[in-house]
Amino acid sequence: MIKTKHHKTIVLSDIHLGSKWSKAKEATKFLKENTCDNLILCGDIIDGWNLARGKKKKWKKKHTRFIKLLLDIQHNTQIIYLRGNHDDFLDAVLPMTFQNIKIVKDYLYESNGKRFYILHGDVFDTVTSRFSWLSKIGDVGYSILLWMNKIYNNNRTKKGLPYYSLSKEIKNKVKTSVSYISDYEHHIVDIARKKKCDGVICGHIHHPEMRYYDDVLYLNSGDWVESLSALTEDYDGKWDLVYYQQPEIVEDKTTNINHQLIPQAI
Repeated sequence: MIKTKHHKTIVLSDIHLGSKWSKAKEATKFLKENTCDNLILCGDIIDGWNLARGKKKKWKKKHTRFIKLLLDIQHNTQIIYLRGNHDDFLDAVLPMTFQNIKIVKDYLYESNGKRFYILHGDVFDTVTSRFSWLSKIGDVGYSILLWMNKIYNNNRTKKGLPYYSLSKEIKNKVKTSVSYISDYEHHIVDIARKKKCDGVICGHIHHPEMRYYDDVLYLNSGDWVESLSALTEDYDGKWDLVYYQQPEIVEDKTTNINHQLIPQAI
C-alpha cells in the first residue's frame, strides 16, 4: 500500500514530457504519494519543442502514465495547467476548461486571505519572448550539458561515488547565469507587486527557490529534469519547497532510504 500525504496545494513545473531527460516516472510516483485539493502545473509540462525536433520516437510510456494519472486525479483535484514556452502549442486553445482541468496563460490564486500571481515566467525572459530561435539553440546546449552530466555521473557510479550534478554546478558558477536568475526574480516580483499580490509562483528557469523580496513572497517550483522539486501548501497557508530524492542522489549510503521529501519551509 502506498503511503500518501495530503496537501492543500501542490505546484509542479518543467517536467518536459517528451524529452529524454524528463523524470516522468519520479513525478508520477510523487503525485501518487502526495495528494492535494489543487494541483498547479506551472508550464513546460509537455516539451513540444523536443517532440517537434527530429524523427526519433521521443514520447515514452512513462510520459503517457503521467498524463493518465492527471486524468484520474482530476475527479478529486482541481488542476490548473499554465502554458509554458515549451508547450506553447497550447496557445491555439487558450483558455480552455474540460471537466476539472483548466488550461490558462496565467492565474490568480487566493488562499488564506493572500493572493498569488501564477505564471510560467517565460514572458519575462527576453531571449525566450523576443528571440525564440535563439532560445531553441540554448535548449540544444542545455541538452548537451545534461548529456555530459550523465556521462560524468556514470563514471562516478563506477567508482562508488555519490551523484553530483555537474550541469547544475556549472550553471551556478557562471556569473551571467547568476545575474540572469537574479534579474528574472526581480522582474517577476515587480509584476506581482503591481498586481497587488502577496506572492508570485513560477517556473521556467529550473531553479527552485522560496524567498521574500521585501513584502512579496517569490516561489519557484524548480523542475523535474534535475532538481526534482515541488512546492506544497498546507491548510494554514504555509509553503514548503520539497525535493524528491532518488537512491543515487542520497549521499549517506548507510541508510535504507529509497526516496524522501526534504522540505524547506516558509
